[in-house]
Amino acid sequence: MVAVLLFTMFFFLLLNFPMVVPMIAAPLAVMIGFMPNMDLAMSVQQLIAGVSAQVLLSVPMFILAADIMCAGNTTKRLLDLVETFVGHIHGGMAITTAATCTIFGAISGSTQATVVAIGKPMRQRLLKLGYSDSASSGLIINSAIIALLIPPSISMIMYAVVTGSSVGDLFIAGVGPGLLILLFFSIYSYFYAKWAKIPLQPKANWEQRAAAFKKAIAPLGFPIIIFVGIYSGIFSPTEASAIAVGYALILELIVFRSIRVRDLHKIALSTAVVTCAVYILVAGGQLFSWVISYAKIPQMLTGAILGTDPSAIKILVTVTVFFFVGCMFVDSLVVIIILSPIFFPLAMQAGIDPTHLGIVITLQAAIGSISPPFGCNIFTGCAIFNRPYLDIVKGIPPYLIMLIAITVIVIAFPQLSLFLL
Repeated sequence: MVAVLLFTMFFFLLLNFPMVVPMIAAPLAVMIGFMPNMDLAMSVQQLIAGVSAQVLLSVPMFILAADIMCAGNTTKRLLDLVETFVGHIHGGMAITTAATCTIFGAISGSTQATVVAIGKPMRQRLLKLGYSDSASSGLIINSAIIALLIPPSISMIMYAVVTGSSVGDLFIAGVGPGLLILLFFSIYSYFYAKWAKIPLQPKANWEQRAAAFKKAIAPLGFPIIIFVGIYSGIFSPTEASAIAVGYALILELIVFRSIRVRDLHKIALSTAVVTCAVYILVAGGQLFSWVISYAKIPQMLTGAILGTDPSAIKILVTVTVFFFVGCMFVDSLVVIIILSPIFFPLAMQAGIDPTHLGIVITLQAAIGSISPPFGCNIFTGCAIFNRPYLDIVKGIPPYLIMLIAITVIVIAFPQLSLFLL
């Protein structure tokens, strides 16, 4: 049964079919071959059930809010604000890039959207200061992954859908690890700039900082509304997503006037394309997870790998390895949808907090998006910066080492994720 499942998946992948085809074809092959009494109509029910969760309503809303701001000038205002405070120190422009990615991540929830929004304006600034092509590209695509840890995170929403965990708790728990990544990247940027002899920028005075803050105060309302609103219980994550869209429209259409009503059709179309891709993957993942659970494949695999009574640390390390490797080859949403139901029950039996497990998994999804050979941020960088694959990959190793160290810290100290709950 497992052989048929894997063979079917790899067969369609080698034929270059979209990922959703092997995700649906493989469980159907198992149903036809090993479950002759099973009504195939059940597969349709599972596909529908996969996209029936109410929390999934927040996904297109958060994507739309990010698309509206990418089309406007929110990004520039955030960049200018951060630069006035840290631009004058060693590595100031690099720290500005990482910090702005963090702030924008609290708006978009998408690593690729962050690469596009922050990468385009910042890469040129970094190159002019003397950063190498690979160093500037590596910094941007790695800093963008903080978007998956800082709320709202689409990966966290997917984990919550397949495990039944609290989206609000996951959003709040991601803040600590996200800020830890920013701290590590900032320290590295400081010493790298000193080593590479990157020239210092002029120091902004308080009048310039006040002016930049005045321009950025409205965009800074996004993370405040989302975080404070969810944390205080004023509204749910789904309601927060709708509020984010309304806030983005007010800012970019009325306050900043950076987009026009006629632009909304194009923006909405872009959101619809991305949303459809996400929903199709979620539906296919639900069918895949249901079939392998019905066939007791997870129990067979985890029993062979973890044994009969695994410890919490052993489970977390195994989860880390599986998700890290999986996200290197396949989109992280697919990996979360397929693997989370396999490890979640074992983690609960071992007494692992579901929110802590979600943060560990989300962190691996973030790392996978920048890991060769098929990390999605790598290819996004290639397209946005118009640079060859090897040039982009060359700047990744230092950040990958830091992210692995952060994974160890997050596993060893669960309260780093849970202290705000």
